[in-house]
Amino acid sequence: MTTGIGGHVASTSNFLFEVDGESIGLFSEVSGLEVNVDTVTYAEGGENGYVHKLPGRLTWPNIVLRRGITNSDALFAWVNKTAGPHFESNHDKLERATAAITLIADDGTRLRSWEMQGAFAVRWSGPTLSAGSDGAASEELEIAHHGFTSKTF
Repeated sequence: MTTGIGGHVASTSNFLFEVDGESIGLFSEVSGLEVNVDTVTYAEGGENGYVHKLPGRLTWPNIVLRRGITNSDALFAWVNKTAGPHFESNHDKLERATAAITLIADDGTRLRSWEMQGAFAVRWSGPTLSAGSDGAASEELEIAHHGFTSKTF
């Protein structure tokens, strides 16, 4: 743990995932919170010492969330909106959402949030079921999005 925003202690194990303002649940691991700026090179005539590098498109990798299995169906219900009967009944139209990942302090205070536009589930994987395994059952969700903004509370 580290001392974080406003003197609150930020834990790396408390991430709340919400979709369109509805809580999906807490996750223990989040990866993919990054943005990359593509560059375009421009070779100026008469300038042989360097080429200009100009900013291009922003690219946002998919976000991957991991947690232990819970007794809530909220996550899987949201995943089902991108496939299966719900997707079919929506005339095969993808239902994009606004999703948010919020870092929660040990005392329950919201510290920072990353809000993603145009989010939808692209992959869910469940636990490997083996009677001989002593590991905890876990699930993983991968979501695509159009980028995110970040804010503190």
